[in-house]
Amino acid sequence: MEQSRILDGYLQRTRSRILILFALALLLLLLTGVAATLGSYPISVLEVYATIFAGPGAGSEAGTIVWDYRLPRILMGILTGAALGLAGAVMQGILRNPLASPFTLGIASAASFGASLAIILGAGFVAGGYLIAANAFIFTLLAAALVYGLAQVRGITPETMIMAGIAIMYLFSALTSFLQYIGTSEDVHAVVFWMFGSLGRATWDTVTIAFLIFALTFPIFIFYARSINALAAGDETAASLGVAVERVRLIGMGGASLLTAGVICFTGTIGFIGLVAPHITRMIIGGDNRFLLPGTALMGAIILLAADSVGRMIMAPMILPVGIMTAFLGVPFFLYLFLRRRRDYW
Repeated sequence: MEQSRILDGYLQRTRSRILILFALALLLLLLTGVAATLGSYPISVLEVYATIFAGPGAGSEAGTIVWDYRLPRILMGILTGAALGLAGAVMQGILRNPLASPFTLGIASAASFGASLAIILGAGFVAGGYLIAANAFIFTLLAAALVYGLAQVRGITPETMIMAGIAIMYLFSALTSFLQYIGTSEDVHAVVFWMFGSLGRATWDTVTIAFLIFALTFPIFIFYARSINALAAGDETAASLGVAVERVRLIGMGGASLLTAGVICFTGTIGFIGLVAPHITRMIIGGDNRFLLPGTALMGAIILLAADSVGRMIMAPMILPVGIMTAFLGVPFFLYLFLRRRRDYW
């Protein structure tokens, strides 16, 4: 009787979590339609969906506006929010730290340095229009490798990885400040604008690259979701359950860094999504990473797309960078978490 009651409770929680995931997906779909109506060309939500289902070859004026100008920005926002949210949830899981994210571990600082190097000095690993994006991508992965290498000196533990990440963050922040100091005012302005974060540079090519990276890493994270669950009980307990702790941390850190690099190299630094989205999802769904990871991806996409939509409306026709909007949304939420007495969501 007791086992039957436990099984029924488990199945009920699983069904409710699946329903929440479906609800988040529907909300994201609705928000996509609303976001596509924003702009100088008037179009309704129903017309947006009709235009999308008609395909890019419809040839109408509305089809050109939606497919060529609005959808790349919207899809890039969805992929960026999903990627940053997912990367934050994975890092918080493997490091057992609610403040862990790609930005608190120095990855964003490395991307900013790579972009600054390309903008101010014109130096980089490739030539042409992708110089800034390639620099940001490569330096992001380099920062992740440095964090792992420094942590390995003292042993791969959550504490050593976080301390190494903080050191890398300050290193690349100092290097970026040095480049800004020696750069011209125009170059510094360009660097600052890149660091604000924006979806305005989105194209179908950048959307495709970001989607491929997300499609590569997401199944890997889902495969290791049970192992990340075991890490919550501690390294020794996880190891006793058969989890290869160091390998899971390496794959989690590498995958989260690749996921982050694949989006912020095109959008610039967009903060708070990797911190806020996992916490909100954990409060709604719980800490089981089998549901938390896809839920956080959906939640991150919703938050970023909503923030970008608000940024496009609040001072129209001027568009506020989405990185500013996510900061405005993220700070009040963390104050709420700080003042909240209940802490059973973590």
